[in-house]
Amino acid sequence: MSFTNRRQILKLFAQGGAVTSLFPASVARALAIPAARTAGTIRDVGHIVILMMENRSFDHYFGTLKGVRGFMDRHPVPLTSGKPVWFQSDGEKEIPPYHHDTKTTSAMRAPVTPHSFADAQAAWNQGKFGFWPKHKTAYAMGYYTRDDLPFQFALAEAFTLCDAYYCQVTTGTDPNRIAFWSGANFDPRLRAQGVNCTDADSEPDNQRCWIRGRLPEPGYTYQGSALTWPTIPEVLQDSGITWRIYQDPNDNWTGAMHGGLAFAGFRGAKPGLALYEKGMRHWSLEQLAEDVKAGMLPQVSWVLPPALWSEHPAPSSPAQGAEFTARVLDAITVNPEVWSKTVFFLTFDENDGRFDHVPPPAPPSYNADGTLAGKATLDLNGMYFSDPERRHLVADDTVSGTLRPWGLGPRVPMYVISPWSKGGWVNSQVFDHSSVGQFLEKRFGIIIPAISPWHRAVCGDLTSAFNFENPNDPVVPRLPDTRGSAAVVAELSTAPEPLPPVRPEKLFQEPGVRLSRALPYALHVDALREHSSMGIALTFRNTGRVGAVFHVYDKLHLERIPRRYTVEAGRELMDTWTAVDGKYDLWVYGPNGFIREFRGALNLHNPASVLRYEVGNRALRVTIDNNAAITCTLVLRPNAYGEPSSTILRLKPHSSIVRKLSLGKTANWYDFTLASEDGALFVRRFAGRMETGEHGVSDPAISA
Repeated sequence: MSFTNRRQILKLFAQGGAVTSLFPASVARALAIPAARTAGTIRDVGHIVILMMENRSFDHYFGTLKGVRGFMDRHPVPLTSGKPVWFQSDGEKEIPPYHHDTKTTSAMRAPVTPHSFADAQAAWNQGKFGFWPKHKTAYAMGYYTRDDLPFQFALAEAFTLCDAYYCQVTTGTDPNRIAFWSGANFDPRLRAQGVNCTDADSEPDNQRCWIRGRLPEPGYTYQGSALTWPTIPEVLQDSGITWRIYQDPNDNWTGAMHGGLAFAGFRGAKPGLALYEKGMRHWSLEQLAEDVKAGMLPQVSWVLPPALWSEHPAPSSPAQGAEFTARVLDAITVNPEVWSKTVFFLTFDENDGRFDHVPPPAPPSYNADGTLAGKATLDLNGMYFSDPERRHLVADDTVSGTLRPWGLGPRVPMYVISPWSKGGWVNSQVFDHSSVGQFLEKRFGIIIPAISPWHRAVCGDLTSAFNFENPNDPVVPRLPDTRGSAAVVAELSTAPEPLPPVRPEKLFQEPGVRLSRALPYALHVDALREHSSMGIALTFRNTGRVGAVFHVYDKLHLERIPRRYTVEAGRELMDTWTAVDGKYDLWVYGPNGFIREFRGALNLHNPASVLRYEVGNRALRVTIDNNAAITCTLVLRPNAYGEPSSTILRLKPHSSIVRKLSLGKTANWYDFTLASEDGALFVRRFAGRMETGEHGVSDPAISA
């Protein structure tokens, strides 16, 4: 194929054509350089480069990508209507996700959607969802495909994509960038005292990072009171770790890209001081490339995009974000020796108003009556935003009171780009903006004091996204050319607006699996006690190496806020549910497709069932106890993964039976139901992946 002019090339990129052959040779050569392996651990990382782009949710970008938790998620949470989470309403009609077609519409620069604390809280609805387009507009339901985002999809295919990385706060830019630059967007000292912050000592909405003025003269002027806890750059500086922020201080979206500007340390920085010289002066991408060439790249670097190149829905676009990202990649791979020791984290501050279907892990919400919808094994005092005057809530958001959990917010893309993360992997461990800070802690032996115990328990440190022990392979990924994106976007902007179709589109996700990193989870939920007077009791156990959040949706009371349970590693919790006319129907959701269903009618003759993992045998062990004085008959039915046909199990009075289910042919994924013969009195469903410590593949039943 030949191209006669530049315009053809630009149009081909805009239409998602295959232009991989135009990938810059210098970057291809650098990607072919093996990782510098000395210790075979995180100690081999010499440089960390961090780029936070703007306002994209995971579903919005990658809901159609194969091998991730996307639009073919087999277990979407239910809405109050009982329908799956896809059927969001604008208050009058349902608007499921629909394609932002960049070939026929102006979707490459789709309109901005609301993304303040108030509308984000109303759309999330404390985990109930339901009215995303009502509070975020219909554009919120739009998504792209591989043809629309060739560069972004190529990055995901070349390196590692995290499909359980969440923004830290359910709101907009400033709160999430403040958290990204310091570890929290609310005062950690008050949190440690059990005090819930107000907007006087936290950042629920955009304010403190938006500056006026120019540097060096006449200087910045700031809005709002200065936050006073130490930022990550200050922690690095005090620890003797080299760092720098590469930016144009007069083209950083009036300060909004720089989370440090909310803090007293940066606000008080003067020329000659480290915070000013490293974090407020003009350090260009050209200087970044020169530093890499000279072997002078700091140990930690942040890159701040100008507004036009930030990937924000307007004035930027995915195409311009791709071009800026490619320029950063060009700069940091110009010296293969430096690149062989470098990690490049690329993520997004928040989701704009773009829809994502996965309920974010969070401390339990408060019901409208002031009771807590869930529990935790650690202290939650101080983990909530107090808004007694409802200054940051919309009028009809009354599902909860004026104490709202700080996070997590919706999923956003996170690419882990490095010589240790090549190969098109997915990592499904729960991460958030504190995870980058935790990675810095792990690498440099520092402590970032603002990161809360809850975030440390639930959100990983990103080390599971890497293969430090055996990192090198012969794969040389190639990426599409991204040059000239502004001209492409200008041309496409004259097309019709990307409005939702009159008839809902059928959801689509590319078939197939991708390589999947081993995860540190080992989770169990048991219904061991049934009380005829109360209902059903569930026990949440965590025998894994990290904490986890369980979400429980009561399908007989979907009008209620789903309960959430934070269970630290090695801990357990128990809670009870009242039966409705003797019946119950509970769905439990955990990380990476973990599902438990407990449905049936209270009956003294119902058996008890417990699932446990036999990792060494690559099998599940299911123990069933019949404590009744009559024979019990159950049906063991597979739901996916080509398992054997249904099996009839008969248990004599006061007897037990153990069934072992091999996972050797299912890549350790399982999904089966154990039910009474009538399929109503007793139903238990078990689905998920048994973690063995070895890497595997993504859920093969998604988009099979």
